[in-house]
Amino acid sequence: MDTASPFPLAVSLHSPGRADRTEFLNAVWESRALHGEWVSPPETRGAYAAYLARLKSSRNEAFLIRDEEDGGLVGAVNVSEIVRGDFQSAYLGYYAFVAKAGRGLMTAGLQALVQHAFREMGLHRLEANIQPRNTRSIRLAERCGFRHEGLSRHYLRINGVWQDHERYAITVEDMG
Repeated sequence: MDTASPFPLAVSLHSPGRADRTEFLNAVWESRALHGEWVSPPETRGAYAAYLARLKSSRNEAFLIRDEEDGGLVGAVNVSEIVRGDFQSAYLGYYAFVAKAGRGLMTAGLQALVQHAFREMGLHRLEANIQPRNTRSIRLAERCGFRHEGLSRHYLRINGVWQDHERYAITVEDMG
């Protein structure tokens, strides 16, 4: 799936594949300080292969965000625990890569993903759970129209520690 963004900054969404492995792993390595304690993307060939294997499930999709100007990786967005039926909902996880950080490209990419999730995937609700101290991620979610819904205590184990997360969500109705 390749989708161009309708937003001012030219980005596109691409499904990750084996051909992206080396570039992806290099971007992860270069972005370790940016990712810090917040995310743990695949860092090895084996972890990347496992990541691609998870995407074969109908409950998971992932997208690489690319800068249309030079084709470089901007970041990644994971749509997980997709539930169909009356719920039509999923969770989002996302992270930027340092080479393109701070330029607004991740915002454009996440906005494009939200549009894709509602229009093409047929989802009704997207939820992003963000550690309270991760202010950059919170600001990104808010710029993309996500609203704060509350605190989830001891929500997710990160690096072996159960972390609180702020719950943000957006629905099709929020898109106007």
